[in-house]
Amino acid sequence: MSEPVSAADGIRVTVAEGVAELRLCADDSRNALSAAMWKELRRFAKSVARDRAVRVILLAGDDTVFSSGADIREFAALRAPGATRAYDDLVESALRALEAVPQPTVACIAGPCVGAGASLACSCDLRVAADDAYFMVPAARLGLGYDPRGIARFVRVFGDSAVRGLLLGGQRYQARTAHSQGAVHLLVEPGTVLAEGRSLAGGMARNAPLTVAAAKGALAALAGGDHDDERVRRLALEADASADYAEGLAAFQEKRKPEFRGR
Repeated sequence: MSEPVSAADGIRVTVAEGVAELRLCADDSRNALSAAMWKELRRFAKSVARDRAVRVILLAGDDTVFSSGADIREFAALRAPGATRAYDDLVESALRALEAVPQPTVACIAGPCVGAGASLACSCDLRVAADDAYFMVPAARLGLGYDPRGIARFVRVFGDSAVRGLLLGGQRYQARTAHSQGAVHLLVEPGTVLAEGRSLAGGMARNAPLTVAAAKGALAALAGGDHDDERVRRLALEADASADYAEGLAAFQEKRKPEFRGR
């Protein structure tokens, strides 16, 4: 992943200066997520997790919409009786693969962030959203049962009260409200989401990757109720013993910016 690449239909990936930028570009469906796109997201996550050249992952739609949700045109086949579990497992496996990458992930949200698109945004570590963006889960209006694993993800990010409004009331959850409650980390002017997200990701890419990976691992373990995960402790010890730690100390003493190499 050292050069710009075109992935699958509806997804475009580029890599520059330590940031892998994944853009949803299914223009004919307002970035609705197809089964092929979920498979490509899963493949991308598993591949990028091993790429030391990538320090941060940025996910975005376009200037008007993050995602209109799952591609409903496929539902007659993918959510037919007896097929729904396989489809839900595909979506969940893609989201968990993204959550498992050691690099920090940033979602840049403009306009609607609906259903499966909201699940994708919630699988990221940080969310940057335009002031006029919103989240919505219209399952109750379609009559479909929402995967409880996806509901658990919403609750972790948005909180129980907001998710009740999303799922039971079908309400819009405005980005400015999500920001006031901590679910959106940076609220920006409409039309500036991608620029602001790139600026944030660029700054994060200059941080020590071993330290970041250890911290992300610790946060995941704590979210699962494990306060003494041996693997996470090992990651922290590896960061303490790294050349990057020595570089960070030297840079601080010499009043210069550190150059971390991930080792």
